[in-house]
Amino acid sequence: MRLTILGGGGFRVPLVYGALLGDRAEGRVTHVTLHDLDAGRLAAVARVLAEQAAATPGGDALPKGGGAPTVSVTTDLDEALTGADFVFSAIRVGGLKGRAADERVALAEGVLGQETVGAGGIAYGLRTVPVATDIARRVARLAPDAWVINFTNPAGLVTEAMSRHLGDRVIGICDSPVGLGRRIARVLGADPDEAWIDYVGLNHLGWVRGLRVAGRDELPRLLADPGLLGSFEEGRLFGPDWLRTLGAIPNEYLHYYYFNRETVRAYQEAKQTRGAFLHDQQARFYEEMKRAGTPALQTWDRTRAEREATYMAENREAAGAGERDACDLESGGYEKVALALMRAIARNERTTLILNVRNRAALSALDGDAVIEVPCLVDATGAHPVAVAPLPDHATGLVCGVKAVEREVLAAAESGSRATAVKAFALHPLVDSVSVAGRLVDGYTREHPGLAYLNRK
Repeated sequence: MRLTILGGGGFRVPLVYGALLGDRAEGRVTHVTLHDLDAGRLAAVARVLAEQAAATPGGDALPKGGGAPTVSVTTDLDEALTGADFVFSAIRVGGLKGRAADERVALAEGVLGQETVGAGGIAYGLRTVPVATDIARRVARLAPDAWVINFTNPAGLVTEAMSRHLGDRVIGICDSPVGLGRRIARVLGADPDEAWIDYVGLNHLGWVRGLRVAGRDELPRLLADPGLLGSFEEGRLFGPDWLRTLGAIPNEYLHYYYFNRETVRAYQEAKQTRGAFLHDQQARFYEEMKRAGTPALQTWDRTRAEREATYMAENREAAGAGERDACDLESGGYEKVALALMRAIARNERTTLILNVRNRAALSALDGDAVIEVPCLVDATGAHPVAVAPLPDHATGLVCGVKAVEREVLAAAESGSRATAVKAFALHPLVDSVSVAGRLVDGYTREHPGLAYLNRK
């Protein structure tokens, strides 16, 4: 089976390859094609992958003998897509330099610039949607039977853009809901693999409303115990009182909504934004990798550990949550989610995963084409969203408001209308002024040549 990874020079690609190395079953991936526009980054990641394979027992064997998948690299997109069975889309339009600019422009206006939330998420979406749409059209032409698994942020928005050309053959993934569910299960003394997580919302905008073990909802027990609530990351981030008030455990990204002023202030006072930190960190990594004697896998591991330990540092500072505990460093493992999804489709190994898919009729507040993040039953025919109970009014309002913004982003990307882009910013709950929205569009178009298309109308 052939897998193509778009954004193949990206820093997290070795996580995906590492997951593939552990898969020795029949019908597994035997060839991985890495595609990236930057040949130097491709070369660096290919070195890490080669050392991963060499460090794996049997990894130097031929693929047909159960060894590591072979790896090829290319900067030609059509070549990368042709013949693919699965396509992982993990692109970053504008790179980390673009992310840092998104944060800087927003914070100068006193609003949030995070890459998937608020003004930063809108700017990133406006840059990314045209590119993702072109990829979707190419996949439909060159690999019509391929399944696209979208990692690219903002994941829900980008998946919805691609679904307009690929239908249900594009599925978005995120490890945040899975990681949250696993943390809650562990706190409750349950096996995370045996728990049903009642999670619903949009990407980076969802809530765990129940966690069932052997048919019993254990979440009320957690909400009733302040000690348990304060024992894991989301409990410390939001505070036990607020979680009990909500009657649910929010995705960590909802901290940007519930504690917006505190978070913006923490970001403004930080030595550098998250995007700037990652840009500098990864620039050092790829520079190190240019030296022939650099131990590739060791260097990547060290850099990754630093990246994970500093995740959402400003939010934790704003909440007084302290450093991340070792048990909180484990995410849901987006590479594990992706592999489980691919196995279920390729081998008809039926499973349940929280995914970003078209709503159909799962969540009554949104139309059938809206991409939502909910538990899905997955088999050889794809991912099928499970019908979920309606959200409470406060959450429904937030979900519908943010989905309306996503739709304006899609409309602006399609039409090139500056006015529609301003509307997208102005309607977002975290942008409180039409005047600010206009200045944001002007600031982002100055920073990003790729947004010049917004001047068409």
